[in-house]
Amino acid sequence: MNIILANPRGFCAGVKRAILIVENALKIYKKIIYVKHELVHNQYVINELRQKGVVFIEKISQIPDYSVVVFSAHGVSKKIKKEAIKKNLIILNATCPLVTKVHKEVSECSKKGIETILIGHKGHPEVEGTIGQYDNQNGKIYLIESIKDVNNLTVKNAEKLSFVTQTTLSTTQTKNIISSLKNKFPKISAPNKEDICYATTNRQKAIYQLSKISDIILVVGSKNSSNSNRLVESGKEFGTCTKLINSFLDIKKTWLKNVNSVGITAGASAPEILVKQVIQYLQKLGAGKSIEMIGIKEKKIFKIPKKLFKIKTYSK
Repeated sequence: MNIILANPRGFCAGVKRAILIVENALKIYKKIIYVKHELVHNQYVINELRQKGVVFIEKISQIPDYSVVVFSAHGVSKKIKKEAIKKNLIILNATCPLVTKVHKEVSECSKKGIETILIGHKGHPEVEGTIGQYDNQNGKIYLIESIKDVNNLTVKNAEKLSFVTQTTLSTTQTKNIISSLKNKFPKISAPNKEDICYATTNRQKAIYQLSKISDIILVVGSKNSSNSNRLVESGKEFGTCTKLINSFLDIKKTWLKNVNSVGITAGASAPEILVKQVIQYLQKLGAGKSIEMIGIKEKKIFKIPKKLFKIKTYSK
Protein backbone atom coordinates (compact mmCIF):
# COMPACT_ATOMS: atom_id res chain seq x y z
CA MET A 1 0.00 0.00 0.00
CA ASN A 2 1.42 3.35 -1.07
CA ILE A 3 1.12 6.52 1.02
CA ILE A 4 0.95 9.78 -0.94
CA LEU A 5 1.10 13.13 0.85
CA ALA A 6 -0.62 16.23 -0.54
CA ASN A 7 1.39 19.40 -0.86
CA PRO A 8 0.69 21.91 0.59
CA ARG A 9 -1.18 20.65 3.65
CA GLY A 10 -1.60 21.55 7.31
CA PHE A 11 -0.86 24.84 9.06
CA CYS A 12 -1.32 28.07 7.13
CA ALA A 13 0.32 31.41 7.99
CA GLY A 14 -2.78 32.64 9.84
CA VAL A 15 -2.88 29.60 12.13
CA LYS A 16 0.86 29.77 12.84
CA ARG A 17 0.49 33.44 13.76
CA ALA A 18 -2.47 32.79 16.08
CA ILE A 19 -0.67 30.00 17.97
CA LEU A 20 2.49 32.09 18.27
CA ILE A 21 0.52 35.02 19.70
CA VAL A 22 -0.92 32.82 22.46
CA GLU A 23 2.34 31.03 23.24
CA ASN A 24 4.25 34.31 23.44
CA ALA A 25 1.53 35.89 25.55
CA LEU A 26 1.87 33.05 28.08
CA LYS A 27 5.61 33.75 28.37
CA ILE A 28 5.37 37.55 28.51
CA TYR A 29 2.34 38.14 30.73
CA LYS A 30 2.90 35.11 32.99
CA LYS A 31 -0.80 34.96 33.85
CA ILE A 32 -3.94 33.26 32.60
CA ILE A 33 -4.55 33.94 28.92
CA TYR A 34 -8.20 33.90 27.89
CA VAL A 35 -9.15 33.10 24.30
CA LYS A 36 -12.51 34.04 22.79
CA HIS A 37 -13.82 30.82 21.21
CA GLU A 38 -11.35 28.15 20.03
CA LEU A 39 -8.18 29.82 18.79
CA VAL A 40 -8.23 27.61 15.69
CA HIS A 41 -10.54 24.71 14.92
CA ASN A 42 -8.36 21.76 15.86
CA GLN A 43 -8.86 19.72 19.01
CA TYR A 44 -5.20 18.69 19.31
CA VAL A 45 -4.04 22.32 19.25
CA ILE A 46 -6.73 23.39 21.73
CA ASN A 47 -5.85 20.58 24.15
CA GLU A 48 -2.14 21.46 23.95
CA LEU A 49 -2.85 25.11 24.77
CA ARG A 50 -5.29 24.20 27.52
CA GLN A 51 -2.56 22.13 29.19
CA LYS A 52 -0.36 25.23 29.16
CA GLY A 53 -2.98 27.16 31.09
CA VAL A 54 -5.02 28.83 28.34
CA VAL A 55 -8.71 29.27 29.16
CA PHE A 56 -11.20 29.22 26.28
CA ILE A 57 -14.44 31.16 26.73
CA GLU A 58 -17.43 32.03 24.56
CA LYS A 59 -18.57 35.21 26.31
CA ILE A 60 -16.47 38.25 27.24
CA SER A 61 -18.50 38.44 30.47
CA GLN A 62 -16.72 35.26 31.61
CA ILE A 63 -13.36 37.09 31.75
CA PRO A 64 -12.31 39.06 34.87
CA ASP A 65 -11.65 42.78 34.31
CA TYR A 66 -8.05 43.77 33.37
CA SER A 67 -7.23 40.26 32.11
CA VAL A 68 -5.52 39.31 28.83
CA VAL A 69 -7.83 38.18 26.02
CA VAL A 70 -6.91 36.82 22.59
CA PHE A 71 -9.40 37.07 19.75
CA SER A 72 -9.32 33.83 17.75
CA ALA A 73 -8.08 33.49 14.17
CA HIS A 74 -11.72 33.58 13.00
CA GLY A 75 -12.19 37.19 14.15
CA VAL A 76 -14.89 38.85 16.25
CA SER A 77 -17.63 41.43 15.77
CA LYS A 78 -17.34 45.13 16.61
CA LYS A 79 -19.70 44.50 19.52
CA ILE A 80 -17.31 41.93 21.06
CA LYS A 81 -14.39 44.37 20.76
CA LYS A 82 -16.41 47.07 22.55
CA GLU A 83 -17.27 44.63 25.35
CA ALA A 84 -13.59 43.78 25.83
CA ILE A 85 -12.60 47.46 25.94
CA LYS A 86 -15.35 48.17 28.48
CA LYS A 87 -13.86 45.51 30.80
CA ASN A 88 -10.38 47.07 30.42
CA LEU A 89 -8.98 43.87 28.94
CA ILE A 90 -5.54 43.66 27.34
CA ILE A 91 -6.55 42.72 23.80
CA LEU A 92 -4.30 40.57 21.59
CA ASN A 93 -5.86 40.21 18.17
CA ALA A 94 -5.05 36.85 16.53
CA THR A 95 -7.58 37.37 13.73
CA CYS A 96 -6.09 36.10 10.47
CA PRO A 97 -5.09 39.13 8.35
CA LEU A 98 -7.05 37.66 5.44
CA VAL A 99 -10.19 37.62 7.60
CA THR A 100 -9.41 41.19 8.66
CA LYS A 101 -9.35 42.10 4.94
CA VAL A 102 -12.96 40.91 4.63
CA HIS A 103 -13.89 42.78 7.84
CA LYS A 104 -12.55 46.01 6.33
CA GLU A 105 -14.52 45.45 3.12
CA VAL A 106 -17.77 44.98 5.06
CA SER A 107 -17.06 47.91 7.39
CA GLU A 108 -16.41 50.18 4.40
CA CYS A 109 -19.70 49.13 2.78
CA SER A 110 -21.46 49.76 6.09
CA LYS A 111 -20.07 53.31 6.26
CA LYS A 112 -21.25 54.02 2.70
CA GLY A 113 -24.66 52.44 3.24
CA ILE A 114 -24.00 49.80 0.59
CA GLU A 115 -25.97 46.62 1.23
CA THR A 116 -23.71 43.58 1.45
CA ILE A 117 -24.19 39.90 0.69
CA LEU A 118 -21.95 37.49 2.60
CA ILE A 119 -21.43 34.02 1.14
CA GLY A 120 -20.66 31.72 4.05
CA HIS A 121 -21.83 29.07 6.50
CA LYS A 122 -24.40 30.07 9.08
CA GLY A 123 -23.17 29.80 12.66
CA HIS A 124 -19.46 29.71 11.83
CA PRO A 125 -17.52 32.15 14.07
CA GLU A 126 -15.83 33.79 11.08
CA VAL A 127 -19.23 34.48 9.55
CA GLU A 128 -20.61 35.86 12.83
CA GLY A 129 -17.58 38.14 13.18
CA THR A 130 -17.91 39.36 9.60
CA ILE A 131 -21.64 40.05 9.91
CA GLY A 132 -20.77 42.00 13.06
CA GLN A 133 -18.74 44.53 11.05
CA TYR A 134 -21.90 45.88 9.44
CA ASP A 135 -23.58 48.38 11.76
CA ASN A 136 -25.41 50.79 9.45
CA GLN A 137 -29.06 50.79 10.55
CA ASN A 138 -30.17 52.06 7.13
CA GLY A 139 -28.48 49.23 5.26
CA LYS A 140 -28.32 45.48 5.67
CA ILE A 141 -25.99 42.48 5.37
CA TYR A 142 -27.45 39.24 4.02
CA LEU A 143 -26.02 35.74 4.56
CA ILE A 144 -26.39 33.20 1.76
CA GLU A 145 -25.10 29.63 1.53
CA SER A 146 -26.32 28.37 -1.84
CA ILE A 147 -27.70 29.19 -5.27
CA LYS A 148 -31.16 28.48 -3.84
CA ASP A 149 -30.56 31.28 -1.32
CA VAL A 150 -29.64 33.61 -4.20
CA ASN A 151 -32.90 32.79 -5.98
CA ASN A 152 -34.89 33.52 -2.81
CA LEU A 153 -33.00 36.71 -1.93
CA THR A 154 -34.67 40.11 -2.01
CA VAL A 155 -32.62 43.27 -1.38
CA LYS A 156 -33.69 46.88 -0.83
CA ASN A 157 -31.50 48.43 -3.53
CA ALA A 158 -29.99 46.24 -6.27
CA GLU A 159 -28.23 49.32 -7.67
CA LYS A 160 -26.10 49.71 -4.53
CA LEU A 161 -24.95 46.23 -3.62
CA SER A 162 -21.72 44.32 -2.95
CA PHE A 163 -20.66 40.82 -1.92
CA VAL A 164 -17.89 39.24 0.15
CA THR A 165 -17.16 35.63 1.10
CA GLN A 166 -15.98 33.56 4.02
CA THR A 167 -12.27 32.76 3.57
CA THR A 168 -12.56 28.96 3.84
CA LEU A 169 -15.17 28.02 1.24
CA SER A 170 -15.14 25.56 -1.64
CA THR A 171 -13.69 27.44 -4.62
CA THR A 172 -15.87 25.63 -7.18
CA GLN A 173 -19.13 25.98 -5.25
CA THR A 174 -18.43 29.64 -4.48
CA LYS A 175 -17.74 30.45 -8.14
CA ASN A 176 -21.16 29.04 -9.04
CA ILE A 177 -22.87 31.08 -6.32
CA ILE A 178 -21.06 34.26 -7.42
CA SER A 179 -22.08 33.62 -11.03
CA SER A 180 -25.69 33.28 -9.91
CA LEU A 181 -25.42 36.52 -7.89
CA LYS A 182 -24.06 38.43 -10.89
CA ASN A 183 -26.83 37.13 -13.12
CA LYS A 184 -29.51 38.24 -10.66
CA PHE A 185 -27.82 41.51 -9.65
CA PRO A 186 -25.83 42.75 -12.70
CA LYS A 187 -24.58 45.86 -10.85
CA ILE A 188 -23.27 44.02 -7.78
CA SER A 189 -19.66 44.91 -6.90
CA ALA A 190 -17.03 42.30 -6.04
CA PRO A 191 -13.96 42.54 -3.77
CA ASN A 192 -10.82 43.84 -5.50
CA LYS A 193 -9.21 40.49 -4.71
CA GLU A 194 -11.16 37.32 -3.94
CA ASP A 195 -11.79 36.62 -0.27
CA ILE A 196 -11.19 32.85 -0.25
CA CYS A 197 -7.69 32.61 1.21
CA TYR A 198 -4.58 31.31 -0.54
CA ALA A 199 -4.27 28.35 1.88
CA THR A 200 -7.82 27.15 1.22
CA THR A 201 -7.33 27.43 -2.54
CA ASN A 202 -3.92 25.72 -2.52
CA ARG A 203 -5.11 22.78 -0.40
CA GLN A 204 -8.14 22.26 -2.65
CA LYS A 205 -5.88 22.27 -5.73
CA ALA A 206 -3.60 19.74 -4.03
CA ILE A 207 -6.46 17.38 -3.17
CA TYR A 208 -7.55 17.49 -6.80
CA GLN A 209 -4.13 16.22 -7.84
CA LEU A 210 -4.17 13.69 -5.00
CA SER A 211 -7.57 12.36 -6.06
CA LYS A 212 -6.17 11.34 -9.45
CA ILE A 213 -3.73 8.86 -7.91
CA SER A 214 -5.43 7.73 -4.69
CA ASP A 215 -7.99 5.01 -3.96
CA ILE A 216 -8.91 6.74 -0.71
CA ILE A 217 -8.02 10.12 0.80
CA LEU A 218 -7.73 10.78 4.53
CA VAL A 219 -8.20 14.42 5.53
CA VAL A 220 -6.70 15.17 8.94
CA GLY A 221 -8.79 17.82 10.66
CA SER A 222 -11.44 18.45 13.29
CA LYS A 223 -15.18 18.19 12.57
CA ASN A 224 -15.75 21.90 13.22
CA SER A 225 -12.97 22.97 10.82
CA SER A 226 -14.52 24.63 7.78
CA ASN A 227 -11.48 24.29 5.52
CA SER A 228 -11.06 20.59 6.47
CA ASN A 229 -14.70 19.87 5.64
CA ARG A 230 -14.32 21.63 2.31
CA LEU A 231 -11.35 19.37 1.54
CA VAL A 232 -13.53 16.31 2.17
CA GLU A 233 -16.21 17.74 -0.11
CA SER A 234 -13.59 18.45 -2.81
CA GLY A 235 -12.18 14.93 -2.66
CA LYS A 236 -15.68 13.47 -3.06
CA GLU A 237 -16.48 15.90 -5.90
CA PHE A 238 -13.42 14.61 -7.73
CA GLY A 239 -14.76 11.05 -7.37
CA THR A 240 -12.47 9.66 -4.66
CA CYS A 241 -13.58 8.10 -1.38
CA THR A 242 -12.61 10.77 1.18
CA LYS A 243 -12.77 10.57 4.97
CA LEU A 244 -12.33 13.24 7.67
CA ILE A 245 -10.28 12.00 10.63
CA ASN A 246 -9.34 13.80 13.82
CA SER A 247 -6.37 11.43 14.26
CA PHE A 248 -5.18 7.94 13.29
CA LEU A 249 -7.56 6.56 15.94
CA ASP A 250 -10.50 7.32 13.62
CA ILE A 251 -9.18 5.14 10.79
CA LYS A 252 -11.24 1.99 10.18
CA LYS A 253 -9.34 -0.97 8.73
CA THR A 254 -12.34 -1.78 6.51
CA TRP A 255 -11.65 1.47 4.61
CA LEU A 256 -8.30 0.07 3.51
CA LYS A 257 -9.54 -3.21 2.06
CA ASN A 258 -8.27 -3.65 -1.53
CA VAL A 259 -6.67 -0.18 -1.39
CA ASN A 260 -3.35 0.30 -3.19
CA SER A 261 -2.82 4.01 -2.65
CA VAL A 262 -3.79 6.12 0.38
CA GLY A 263 -3.69 9.89 -0.07
CA ILE A 264 -3.24 12.05 3.02
CA THR A 265 -3.81 15.76 3.47
CA ALA A 266 -4.54 18.05 6.42
CA GLY A 267 -6.68 21.11 7.00
CA ALA A 268 -5.06 24.50 7.56
CA SER A 269 -5.45 24.19 11.34
CA ALA A 270 -4.14 20.61 11.68
CA PRO A 271 -0.54 20.15 12.94
CA GLU A 272 1.94 17.96 11.06
CA ILE A 273 2.40 15.66 14.08
CA LEU A 274 -1.08 14.25 13.41
CA VAL A 275 -0.13 13.47 9.81
CA LYS A 276 3.04 11.69 11.00
CA GLN A 277 0.99 9.58 13.41
CA VAL A 278 -1.34 8.56 10.56
CA ILE A 279 1.67 7.55 8.45
CA GLN A 280 3.14 5.50 11.31
CA TYR A 281 -0.18 3.74 11.87
CA LEU A 282 -0.56 2.85 8.18
CA GLN A 283 3.01 1.57 8.08
CA LYS A 284 2.26 -0.71 11.03
CA LEU A 285 -0.49 -2.15 8.85
CA GLY A 286 2.04 -2.85 6.10
CA ALA A 287 2.17 0.35 4.06
CA GLY A 288 5.43 1.45 2.44
CA LYS A 289 7.29 4.74 2.74
CA SER A 290 5.34 7.94 2.25
CA ILE A 291 5.79 9.92 -0.97
CA GLU A 292 5.49 13.73 -1.07
CA MET A 293 3.65 15.22 -4.02
CA ILE A 294 5.13 18.25 -5.74
CA GLY A 295 2.96 21.25 -4.95
CA ILE A 296 2.77 25.00 -4.47
CA LYS A 297 5.37 26.29 -2.00
CA GLU A 298 3.81 28.61 0.55
CA LYS A 299 6.14 31.36 1.75
CA LYS A 300 3.61 33.71 3.33
CA ILE A 301 4.35 34.87 6.89
CA PHE A 302 2.08 37.09 8.98
CA LYS A 303 3.71 39.28 11.61
CA ILE A 304 2.58 39.23 15.22
CA PRO A 305 1.88 42.36 17.35
CA LYS A 306 5.07 44.27 18.27
CA LYS A 307 4.39 43.89 22.01
CA LEU A 308 4.96 40.13 21.55
CA PHE A 309 8.21 40.36 19.57
CA LYS A 310 10.43 39.38 22.49
CA ILE A 311 10.00 35.65 21.92
CA LYS A 312 11.34 33.57 19.03
CA THR A 313 9.02 32.90 16.11
CA TYR A 314 6.86 29.79 15.85
CA SER A 315 8.89 26.95 14.34
CA LYS A 316 6.84 23.72 14.60
